[in-house]
Parts: sequence; C-alpha cells; structure tokens
Amino acid sequence: MLAFKVKLLLSCFVAFVALVNPIQKVFIITTLQSQFSPKELRLIAIKSTITALIILIFFLLVGEVVFSYAFHIEIYAFQVTCGAVLFYNGISGLQKGDFLNVDKNVTIKDITVVPIAIPMIAGPATITAAVTLPADYGHTNTIVSIVAALAINLVFMLYARSIGGLLSRFNFLNPLIRIFGLIVATIGVQMVFNGLMGFINAVTNS
Repeated sequence: MLAFKVKLLLSCFVAFVALVNPIQKVFIITTLQSQFSPKELRLIAIKSTITALIILIFFLLVGEVVFSYAFHIEIYAFQVTCGAVLFYNGISGLQKGDFLNVDKNVTIKDITVVPIAIPMIAGPATITAAVTLPADYGHTNTIVSIVAALAINLVFMLYARSIGGLLSRFNFLNPLIRIFGLIVATIGVQMVFNGLMGFINAVTNS
C-alpha cells in the first residue's frame, strides 16, 4: 500500500516537473540577465515562484467550481485554448530562439506576475493539471507535487546564470532553446487533442 502511494506521488510529481519545465526558465533568466542585476534576477525568481504557487493552489482548490459555475467553461474548452497558446509559445521558441521578449524599459514589477509567473511557470498546461490531476492522484499528492516541482524550478532559476553560462560555453544554449520550443509546441498540440477528445466524449455521452 505504501509503495502504491509513493508511486502515485512520484507519477504526479514527474508530471508537474515536466509541465513546469525548469530548463525553460534557465533560458528565460539568461535572456533577462543583460537587463537586470543578479540581485534583481533572484528577486524575480522568488516572487514569481510564490505567485505561481498561489495561483496553482487556488485553481487546484476551486478551479473546477470557477470554470463550471462562475464562467460556465468546460475543462476541455480550457484545454483547447491553453493548448493553442502553448503551441504558439513553443513555435516562437523554435523559430526565434527565445521564449521571452521584453521591452528595455520594463521593470521587475512588470514581468514578475506576467509573463514569468503566468504563463511561464503557472502556464496553461500546469493550471489544467492542477484542476484535473487531483481526481487521479488526490489533493494531498497533487499539492505536494506542485510545491516540490516549483522548488526545483526555483533552484534552476536561481542558478540559471551559471547553467546558462556553461551551456553557452559549449554552444548548447541556442540549440536547446529550439529543441525545447519543439517540445513545448508538441505538448500544446497534445493538449488540444485531449480537449477535443473530451468534447467528443461529452457530446457522445450526453
């Protein structure tokens, strides 16, 4: 029984780590390091992580109620829309070699919530997972997985300059950005397919 619970927790945790995508944050922080000091980048990392955690826990607890009753939105509609957004972000990374373009006059306050916390950390796929995975893994496992995944993501963000410098030294940074762009775009397509299947199932069973 204990092994089964640990397996559920690990499965949920791995899913969130993949969706949060800590490696992507290395690319984002590396992009920002020409505009912000190391102290400012640490502040961005910590504040955006806390904001993302609050958002994900909120959606985990009341997301389905908000969607179904407040806005009359079905989960599959949210999946299709968010999948399209994720696909666009992935294609941008694949074609342009970066996931984030910011104005030179942008401030920490401007980018901490949007676009760093949302959608770069608490993105469409992650929010959808926070709403839907408790049904499969339970609320406790899902909350623990979210906290652990964001903790790992924070570590990558705090040490992004060192990791990015190492990757740049071996000319790995730009190819990896494009590879992850392809992966993100593919995840977006899969989300669209999942949403469409949910819609078809809902229509078939009604």
